[in-house]
Amino acid sequence: MKTVLSISGGMDSTCLLIKLLAQNKDVYLFSFDYGQKHKLELERLDQNLEYLKSKNFKFKHTRIDLRSAMASLRSALTSSDLEMPKGHYADENMKKTVVPNRNAIFSSIIYAQAQSLANTFEEDVEIALGVHSGDFSVYPDCREDFYEKLENAFKNGNWNSEKVSFYLPYINVFKEDILHSCFNDCIKLNLDFDTVLANTNTSYLPDAEGKANGRTGSDVERILAFYKIGRVDPVEYQDTWHNVLKWALAEEHKYMENHHAE
Repeated sequence: MKTVLSISGGMDSTCLLIKLLAQNKDVYLFSFDYGQKHKLELERLDQNLEYLKSKNFKFKHTRIDLRSAMASLRSALTSSDLEMPKGHYADENMKKTVVPNRNAIFSSIIYAQAQSLANTFEEDVEIALGVHSGDFSVYPDCREDFYEKLENAFKNGNWNSEKVSFYLPYINVFKEDILHSCFNDCIKLNLDFDTVLANTNTSYLPDAEGKANGRTGSDVERILAFYKIGRVDPVEYQDTWHNVLKWALAEEHKYMENHHAE
């Protein structure tokens, strides 16, 4: 089956690419440059695609430049005058990282691509997205009901839309489940798990050398996921693994205490 994947160069969408390759899908990749501060993710994506090509995997990749279209959207991810929040991934202040309507914009573009493929080849096409349950508290555009309504709207606006569907394999699982699945898929494909994950970026504040900050919400969630599967994250951090893990565990403990108190 032909599958259109929205891929950022982050952990989740990269693991989903590995899953699709393990399922022998015919994959069309679309990545977006929307002026994100952590543009390192796109550089890491390019590195991973080169790695996969060296292993003779086939796919098609298109990068779409949305910088001018999204330049005026206010978010800590894109606006230079807004400071990136730190702390637990589900903290209230992480809402500052929401880019208005971002996933609807991306989905509209990739749905058009999927519909065009379905019409051209007269076959079913799926749209794969790496959204997962850990996103729900901060990002409304990562929730299942959002995609159900979005898919319904797209179907109402296109002929032959019954040929296009969404594939959201991580929608009810957590980041550690994604890592565990990716580890098994890497074994199946004879890929090095650490190489694949080292060629990703999750940090919202990597430094000039590409080292992850370790203290943004996305960092904390990733660090805890690796901890839960008993592995050390292969990306470089600005501090030692021992220290970033200690800080992430403390943030998790603090969040759980505050959440329980409520």
